[in-house]
Amino acid sequence: MKNSSSADCGWRRLALRPDLLAVHRAHPERYPFLLESVERGGERARFDVLFAFPNGKLTLYPGGTLSSDSVDLTGGDFLTHLDEWMAQTGAPAQAPPPLPFFGGWFVYLGYELVAQTEPSVLLPEDHGHLAVAEAHRVPAAIIRDHASGDTVLVAEADHLHRLDQMEQDLRTAAADDGFGVPQPEALPIRLDEDPAEQFLDGVERIKRYIHDGDVFQVNLSRGWRGRLAEGVDPATVYARLRAANPAPFAGLAVFADRAVASSSPERLVSIAGRVVQTRPIAGTYPRNPDRDADRALSEAMLTHPKERAEHIMLIDLERNDLGRVCRTGSIEVNELMVLESYTHVHHIVSNIRGTLRADVTPAQVIRAVFPGGTITGCPKVRCMEIIAELEGRTRGPYTGAFAYFNRDGSGDSNILIRTISLDGENVEVRAGAGIVADSQPQRELDETRQKARGPLSALAGLLK
Repeated sequence: MKNSSSADCGWRRLALRPDLLAVHRAHPERYPFLLESVERGGERARFDVLFAFPNGKLTLYPGGTLSSDSVDLTGGDFLTHLDEWMAQTGAPAQAPPPLPFFGGWFVYLGYELVAQTEPSVLLPEDHGHLAVAEAHRVPAAIIRDHASGDTVLVAEADHLHRLDQMEQDLRTAAADDGFGVPQPEALPIRLDEDPAEQFLDGVERIKRYIHDGDVFQVNLSRGWRGRLAEGVDPATVYARLRAANPAPFAGLAVFADRAVASSSPERLVSIAGRVVQTRPIAGTYPRNPDRDADRALSEAMLTHPKERAEHIMLIDLERNDLGRVCRTGSIEVNELMVLESYTHVHHIVSNIRGTLRADVTPAQVIRAVFPGGTITGCPKVRCMEIIAELEGRTRGPYTGAFAYFNRDGSGDSNILIRTISLDGENVEVRAGAGIVADSQPQRELDETRQKARGPLSALAGLLK
């Protein structure tokens, strides 16, 4: 054990390798938010972060009510107030050695934050119980470093006493047998799939919109809904999800009797210093258990004219989004159309980065890129109008984001795809497909089912 500190925070490095989900499950009120890099490999998969001892909250509710620790902020804008909160807190004079988080905020953004980021878009009425957006002030965290094999406890200067409590919780969890993957019989008895005909009709209507010149591509989604068996908690669902669909931007957030569990492969945006990056996924083919057939599928995807054209179009959209907040001439595509393969699908992925202007804040970056263009379409605003018309219901967590920010403005975020939403015993999964002029409706329907395989298999066992 080694303690270190700066004027702004302290940290303690331990030679332990616990399952942070077990720590969350033992003390969900202390540790309600977990972000993990379950798919190993590369710098993006180095750290897991369990956020500790949240002590302040900004909440945007359906209907537009905003509150700060239960104080009503009538008519307030969520991202504006988040920026003000960050500015009032102040940046640390010195950050610890390369750790992703050293005190700041955990943020959940539902898709319906669109009502504030793009108020011209008329969204379906929200009848859900989950907040539209939440920001939680978090002064401490437990961090797994997969590169060193150590676990690091970190706390802001005013919360150094939390280090001992975190170590005690950590050692108790490490002494247990670990968090096992539950057997299928503990999971739901039924999931109802949205009618295929509704989606197929939506694809045809989008193709007419494209023919008429309204849009170039629209991401249309559909859902599966059911009820969890008694006694199944969010940690159980997430344990199944991360095993069924490991991904670099996975996470679990628990809000009282509601929760969001995600195994996302996609980054929304990251900020490090003044460098901002987004990593769009556009292009999806299924995996095949036969190695040669699987390689042929990935090669076919990477060379398919439709997939390449759609991907380039979305790169341009993301460059335009970053252009709202970056210095002129600083934006570049430093990874172009690379292959990323996951348990159930292959993806085409690119990386776009730029240098932020000096006056740009973290929440302004989120406002510029949210929601991600890969899960709306191009042009973004018209696509969101069409999505609202054809889907006819709120997306909730789906295609929203988990994010964290440090007090110096650095941070990272994902796009909530391959995600399970839990509201009491009610559970929902959504998946979408990008519709273009030559889309084949049945193939796009099959793609939604392929993308949903991970979350659905996590809930499998007693499905009817």
